[in-house]
Amino acid sequence: MRTAFVALFLLLLTALCPAPAGAADNGEWSVRPADSTITPRAAFELPARPGTTLTDRAVVTNTTGSELTFRLYVADAHNTERDGGLAVRGIEDAQRDVGAWGKPERDTVTVPARSAVTVGLSLSVPRDASPGDHVGALVAVDTRVRPADGSHVGIQRGVGARIYLRVEGPEQPGLTVEDVRFTARSPQIPWTGSSGSALSYTLHNTGNVKLVPRVSFRTGGLVWGGPGERQLGNVPGELLPGQKVRLTESWAGAPFAGWGKITVTASANDVRGSGSDGFLKVPWLVAGCPALLSAAWLLLRRRRRATSRAARPARTSE
Repeated sequence: MRTAFVALFLLLLTALCPAPAGAADNGEWSVRPADSTITPRAAFELPARPGTTLTDRAVVTNTTGSELTFRLYVADAHNTERDGGLAVRGIEDAQRDVGAWGKPERDTVTVPARSAVTVGLSLSVPRDASPGDHVGALVAVDTRVRPADGSHVGIQRGVGARIYLRVEGPEQPGLTVEDVRFTARSPQIPWTGSSGSALSYTLHNTGNVKLVPRVSFRTGGLVWGGPGERQLGNVPGELLPGQKVRLTESWAGAPFAGWGKITVTASANDVRGSGSDGFLKVPWLVAGCPALLSAAWLLLRRRRRATSRAARPARTSE
């Protein structure tokens, strides 16, 4: 039962982790940085030097009609393998980066109905912290355990405000495209049905700063059907340093025949990476045409020979 509970808890944290431009809000409570004197903030964006301690403040708001109690903790962020979305580690997980460096002023906070509480936050950056981006979140977990629909397993919900910590030092962006695979599922007879091909590839942030990748592909060789190049969707909005994500995109209208290669190119922060996969797609009708033509030629040749023999005059003996 504990295993199922933890899995649901992490799933909800993943689903509720906010986008960079959005508020960390699930409709009942929210977590956000305390407003600065200049402009409201959607996330904690903090420059840092190794060996220093940073302090900030967060506001936890309860918009319901009842008092709510939350457990607060700082978590490491990572890209999910499923779709590359940003997720955070659970409260019982080992934290190794921002989650290990950060600590809220209070581990538990009770917020009255339709009220807000401000809580201090500190981040102690180790002396050996690597330069570049370190991403996490300040998470508020509802202490109530709710029954899941149609299940006896309980769930808890959490909301996290993102923390973007940039440790000073050389910035080294890096991006590669790995293990490109083109899977063709085109109709065997051209123009008789729709194709259901797919293009899979791995994006790998090999640098030390977060990236906002753009991905496209192009085809080369002798190809019939399908676009020559296209921008790909379903790309992570942020790819964190060191993270790999495996992405697959369906491709309606892919080439129904031909040979060559498909090259996937990703770019971000003035860096580019590419990967390719060769393909050979020959519908059975196209592949069978030479055989059919050969058979027809042989049949026609035999008929001509038979006709020629029948048309020869019979020889008479004297």
